[in-house]
Amino acid sequence: MTIFGTPIETVYLIILIISGSLTILYILFGDFLDGVLDTGGFINPTIILAFFTFMSAIGYVLEYASPLSNIVVLIISIICAAVLVTLLNVFVLIPLSNAEESLGYTEESLKGRIGRVILSIPADGYGEVFIESKSGMISKSARSFDDESIAEGTKVLIIEVKQGVVFVTPHEEIEELYR
Repeated sequence: MTIFGTPIETVYLIILIISGSLTILYILFGDFLDGVLDTGGFINPTIILAFFTFMSAIGYVLEYASPLSNIVVLIISIICAAVLVTLLNVFVLIPLSNAEESLGYTEESLKGRIGRVILSIPADGYGEVFIESKSGMISKSARSFDDESIAEGTKVLIIEVKQGVVFVTPHEEIEELYR
């Protein structure tokens, strides 16, 4: 069978090369494209590119390796690609997107936490604060909320976070009221 005078095997191979190349480009520049296109999660380019890559690869192999007719090869390659893309989405892409969200921390989640100054904070200047969390240690640039100097080793309370900088105030732990 030929499409526009081109053998079907060549068409499958061209689709495979194009979709494979676009997949590599999407891996490299996907974050940029997600910001520019802002599809809102409705259309996932990874799924579409994977579908065409799987379909063309299976179609190309079946055209050369089997005596099946071209229509049967196309139907088999579409069904197999749909199954593989569904498995890829359910077992790889969805868990990765959920894991990415759950391992990170937001600036809002840092408010009200206690940290320790590891690089003293001068008045009207910046220092560094170390915050312990269940998922690990966080080190953030810090500035005094009241524009007062805070010495290294002082426990601090995070009041607010702006543009990645935590604004802190010295924190005094309340001793036992009754001894």
